[in-house]
Amino acid sequence: MASAIKRALISVWDKEGLAPFANELANLGVEIISTGGTAAFLEKHGLKVKEVSAITGVSELFEGRVKTMHPKIHGGILYKRDSKEHVKQAKVAGIDSIDLVVVNLYPFEHVVGRQGTSFEEAVENIDIGGPAMVRAAAKNHKHVTVIVDPHDYGWIIEAIKKSGGIDEKKRRELALKAFARTSGYDTAICRYLSALDQSELFPDFLEMKFEKAYPLRYGENPSQQAAAYRILGRTSIFDAKIYAGSKIMSYNNFLDADSAFGLIREFKNQVATVILKHNNPCGGAEGKTLEESYVKAYASDPESAFGGIIAFSQKVDAATAKAIGTRYIEVVVAPGYDLEALQILRQRGSRRILDISNIWDMSEERVVNFRYITGGMLYQGRDPGIYDKSSAKVVSRKKPAQPEIEDAYAATKFVKHTKSNAISIVKDLQLVGNGAGQMSRIDSCKIAIDKARRNGFGLEGTVAASDAFLPFRDSVDMLAEAGVSCIVQPGGSIKDEEVIAAADELGISMIFTEKRHFKH
Repeated sequence: MASAIKRALISVWDKEGLAPFANELANLGVEIISTGGTAAFLEKHGLKVKEVSAITGVSELFEGRVKTMHPKIHGGILYKRDSKEHVKQAKVAGIDSIDLVVVNLYPFEHVVGRQGTSFEEAVENIDIGGPAMVRAAAKNHKHVTVIVDPHDYGWIIEAIKKSGGIDEKKRRELALKAFARTSGYDTAICRYLSALDQSELFPDFLEMKFEKAYPLRYGENPSQQAAAYRILGRTSIFDAKIYAGSKIMSYNNFLDADSAFGLIREFKNQVATVILKHNNPCGGAEGKTLEESYVKAYASDPESAFGGIIAFSQKVDAATAKAIGTRYIEVVVAPGYDLEALQILRQRGSRRILDISNIWDMSEERVVNFRYITGGMLYQGRDPGIYDKSSAKVVSRKKPAQPEIEDAYAATKFVKHTKSNAISIVKDLQLVGNGAGQMSRIDSCKIAIDKARRNGFGLEGTVAASDAFLPFRDSVDMLAEAGVSCIVQPGGSIKDEEVIAAADELGISMIFTEKRHFKH
């Protein structure tokens, strides 16, 4: 049975789609009550609103910390409409019913996900009144409809138009969604406060909550069912704005996009483009302009770039978008797009475009990742940084020139994000060859060299990075013979002396970083 909606309380932080939704409610004769900021927003859009303070008789207190915690608000939400005693008490107390509660919460997760957020700012973004109203409405869902997600506005309006209210089954589903939201919100707060104590990175008991984030047609293969879930309280690639084109993002698209996001953030302070295929970099370069960096990155390996993922370190301009043109690129990732650039990129209808502006500055201080194994999971902190340039050691007699030092750092960024065993070769801040995922490091060397030569690059004066130590001199011999003039690696092998001697014998320079970057 549908429950009639005569009076709605609206108090939201995220005002996406709110004005047309509230206007539809008003046209249906629903009285709207609201809190200060939301009331001002709705009035600005021409809607008649009664402020909560006019109902409670009490102005907002303590910089807005206390607004809705009052019997005339919570009583209006919580009393049982089918209880004569409740109805009588409401009448005596002058409490009018609130049939619809529309609340989304202070953006705690987003605020603490930003770099540089102070403890005081985090605390002020802990919502109190919002969760209380959501929980009250969800508890009394037999009589009250609760909305916590702006994406539900459309179908709810249509349901009210059709039957005057929302049926009990749908109210229960909305209540479940509301409790899931408040539960996840509390989990995010607990996680943040626990993280202030460094010893709690790996607690004895780990609680993780997920919510469905995005529809997937299937998994890695059509025979595998799949769905995309976000961890409640965590900022992720799912928080990017997605211009889906004619196809939605796939399971593999998200894996690659997340890898591209991780790699391009290594170049936040440079003008750079990276291109990935199957979770491995196949192209990448820095440039004086974004267009130049893209042209160089694409030239790294045009064959592998076909159907790949491109990520940019800056807002995409029209010139860069024109350079991409109609090339078959599955997904483009960037911290923003000029309007003309977006229009150009969308001309290929199947191309997915991700705007990562709102997650570009996310903090990674306490970020962890995990992988499922049978009956459990492995849980670890993210691999931080590249290496400390000031403490890296030149262990060969020959010293690298300054351009080689810069190329070594760039090459290590690429090798860090390449599946082990990995060898990345760079020249003039451009990836020219990449060898990924081999069982022996010498095979990774062969692939990187072959890739470079097949794409027309001479290897004289290039720099090669290894994700882990070189266990034997055979890799040094092969790279030097190809023309590599400098090798950067962590060091730490029992045969380091033999490897360094090989570098000296062959007249190339070698840098030890003492920082391994395995990626399994």
